[in-house]
Amino acid sequence: MWKAQPMMLRLRGFRAASSWSRFTAPPMVYISGEEMSQYTMELIMDKWVKPSVDISKWEFYDLSCKERDATNDQVLKDAVAAGARIGSIFKEPTITPTKEQMASMGLTKALGSPNGLMRRGWNGITISRDTIHIPGIELGFKRPVLFERHAVGGEYGAGWKKVGKGRVLTTFFPESMDEGKPIIVDGREVKDDRSCVVVYDNPLDNVEDLAHIFFQRCLEAKVVPYVVTKKTVFKWQEGFWQIMKEVFDADYKGDFLKAGLLEKTHGELQHLISDAATMQIIRWTDGGFGMACHNYDGDMLTDEVAQVHRSPGFITSNLIGKREDGALIKEFEASHGTVADLWHAHLRGEETSMNPLGMVVALLGAMDHSASLAQDPQLLQVTQHFTKCCQAAVYAAFRSGKGTRDMAGPEGQTTEQFVNWVAEELGRRLESADGAKLADIVEEETAKPVVKVSRKFRRNYKVDEGKMQAMFARFDTDGNGKIDFEEFVELALELGIAPLEDEAIIAEMEHQEHKADLEAARGRVRRWASIEEPRLI
Repeated sequence: MWKAQPMMLRLRGFRAASSWSRFTAPPMVYISGEEMSQYTMELIMDKWVKPSVDISKWEFYDLSCKERDATNDQVLKDAVAAGARIGSIFKEPTITPTKEQMASMGLTKALGSPNGLMRRGWNGITISRDTIHIPGIELGFKRPVLFERHAVGGEYGAGWKKVGKGRVLTTFFPESMDEGKPIIVDGREVKDDRSCVVVYDNPLDNVEDLAHIFFQRCLEAKVVPYVVTKKTVFKWQEGFWQIMKEVFDADYKGDFLKAGLLEKTHGELQHLISDAATMQIIRWTDGGFGMACHNYDGDMLTDEVAQVHRSPGFITSNLIGKREDGALIKEFEASHGTVADLWHAHLRGEETSMNPLGMVVALLGAMDHSASLAQDPQLLQVTQHFTKCCQAAVYAAFRSGKGTRDMAGPEGQTTEQFVNWVAEELGRRLESADGAKLADIVEEETAKPVVKVSRKFRRNYKVDEGKMQAMFARFDTDGNGKIDFEEFVELALELGIAPLEDEAIIAEMEHQEHKADLEAARGRVRRWASIEEPRLI
């Protein structure tokens, strides 16, 4: 069984002191960004973290555009080096400036996204993106949805050139010419006056690590695992699936069977064609599933998950890499950006209501991981008491109607009011007699009826209600002002969101696989010979 080192220490019978005392947090890297997200995190650090936590061992790096420009991006290189050394990183949303932003900020040079350097510097394996759930509130998916997005390769690392008519020859040269002769990967004629040649590779060496991370997380969350590719057409993706399947069968299949998590997939790891995955995400609103996929598919599909689950603010985004000693490097951030519209409103002196949930979950995750890397049981206990109290205080705000306006409506709290309310609640919870009492408080809150928050509260709610009325009238076939079940079925079928029976889903997947096999027999699709000898046949 694959394991990352050091392993997470499990808490047993921890009792917090009846009087909370400030503690010193272990080393962690804190990367600050800009605009509204940076302003809100500054409030949170001042009101929630610094009063209870000595963060003198944290290392801070400013990745604002002006600082990156002033240091010729040395600050980014320093942040990446620190992250590799320390192993736990929290990152605020940052800006990759457009030409217009470059001019308005007075930047001297173009700045690329920092993500590529971070993924390379931290030996990126996967980007884990999961739904965030507030006990007692239904946001979208009812149960957790987990995603592993391969952190390397694919279109994001592509080289390309604009070309005209001519010929293109792609040739592979072995690292050592003693290992063999150059191999022609592809040769083709370009017939258009305007064309674009693109070259990229899909690395496979770390897919086994991705598989272990994915299957362990799915087991822990008790969700059904799926592997998503477009291997029926993109034949180079076959290797990804084969490695995932081999790891699953060797190390995890028995555990998933015992947990009853393969009943819907006939006792096997199920492959999903990416086209089908886009539809299942809309249909499977009960949640309870995980998907692992290539870089681009993961980017696209997790954006879809974010829309079903209210917004990107309710999705985590954690880059996982691996140090030479086997310990996991984890970088935690929110899936949303710097929230420029609220920042501009703030600069104009207007009230704002920024929901920081995604950033808070990321910060607490980074603190927990840094404590696990320290391999100090007492430090891990006190850190997790703080992070659990903080999480419970934030959830209590939303559950009691004291959340931000995207969740509580016009009567919700401003950015500053929300931070202040949680700060007071956090102080009360930290003084709780012990961890068990804290758990009781959370259970009392979750015992209340589940609340479904209207999406009309979102500040970007711009639905054309006139067109909605016309759409309603189209399906209200008897014109009685109501949509009965039969009319609803027709609506769901036309929109392509009608849930399929489990047998129908499996039959469709088998049909796609059979179609690929037929194409392979005709020489249209080449498959991997084996994992040990990854050559195409």
